Amino acid sequence: MSYDRIRVAKKFAVGMNQTTKFLEQSAAKEVFVAKDAEPKVVSKILHLCEAKGIPVVWVDSMKQLGKACGIEVGAAVAAILQE
Repeated sequence: MSYDRIRVAKKFAVGMNQTTKFLEQSAAKEVFVAKDAEPKVVSKILHLCEAKGIPVVWVDSMKQLGKACGIEVGAAVAAILQE
């Protein structure tokens, strides 16, 4: 499952602010977006990914994405970073 890639990643960012920052710096290599996240919340991330040519992986839930990232709350987005 796609959650495994974020679980084993050595460097990753969690949440809108961190993911946006690393996308703008061209430091993200793959972005995960939860299907149950508000579309207006993740639209900026999706546009940045398209502009930068970064692949987007859709995952089922914010809760599971947060858990995969090792946090107790849900996460709308997360990114695996360049090493």
